[in-house]
Amino acid sequence: MMYFAVFLVLFVLELFYFKIADRFNIIDKPNHRSAHTEITLRGGGIIFAIAFLFFMGYEFFFKGYRFSLDNSLEPNFWIFGAGLLTICIISFIDDMMDLSTKIRLVFHFISVTLLLFFLNAFQLLPWWGIPVCYVLIIGILNAYNFMDGINGMSGIYSLVVLGSLLYINQYVIPFVEADFIIYPILASVVFLFFNFRKKAKCFLGDIGSMGIAFWVIALVALLILKTGELKWILFLAVYGVETILTILERLKLKENIFHAHRRHLYQLLANDMKVSHLLVSTAFALLQLIINFVIIVNSWSDWINFSLILLPLVILYLLIKIKIKEQISNK
Repeated sequence: MMYFAVFLVLFVLELFYFKIADRFNIIDKPNHRSAHTEITLRGGGIIFAIAFLFFMGYEFFFKGYRFSLDNSLEPNFWIFGAGLLTICIISFIDDMMDLSTKIRLVFHFISVTLLLFFLNAFQLLPWWGIPVCYVLIIGILNAYNFMDGINGMSGIYSLVVLGSLLYINQYVIPFVEADFIIYPILASVVFLFFNFRKKAKCFLGDIGSMGIAFWVIALVALLILKTGELKWILFLAVYGVETILTILERLKLKENIFHAHRRHLYQLLANDMKVSHLLVSTAFALLQLIINFVIIVNSWSDWINFSLILLPLVILYLLIKIKIKEQISNK
């Protein structure tokens, strides 16, 4: 009943944000690179920052800030919140006015630093692991941002990842307070109500894609630290393969990878092949769901998981993309 009440409040607050966005012209105007054709409200992903504030409020006032599952060191969710809100605020500003890459990177660095403090990474990891974490986390954040290009994509993909993490937390191994997973799930459902449709009411915006990515990264990292297994990062395998191979393709073509483009597989499917946005988004999410199922049920070593999942995924991606390009060139 409590979760339903939170859902309703988030729903109402999302509607309230729409009025603000409409009043201050916070919109996404379509251009030649866009997958949409109509002006749409931007920044609907603010609901994830709001959901975190609700999570903190409930945990602090009603549960006495008892976050740990046992008597071990409690994660400091205030530090996580500082990182999340930092990246959401700078991303929201970027939604309203284009900021330089340098400014964004400075704030991303600050947010990632706070996330690493939250994870206690500076004490747990060797010195060489810290720069690797910075590169990996900032890379995942931007991958999420790159992949947020069509209706429903990041919303339903995040729902699959979060649902998988909740299942593990409930039935496999508890690694975090359950509400820390449930609240972003509620926010995802609220957002999808307005975004998972042929004519979307709103888009995530940078605030949404960065916000939910930051939350998902924190959860996956907590699970990795709890189990000592790296295989859980494969919960982001579909986004990872799509992003990395697209970047490599653009580097091969000597394009500026920081400029907007339409070379992602999902963009080719939606824009050039005219496949429904919702169908493409659902297909990506279902593929990740299948991968998550395989990862959860098996007890293989990390290198076997990475080999047996990433290699077929890369081959599948390349075959589909080559086939699509052939069809496009024959038109």
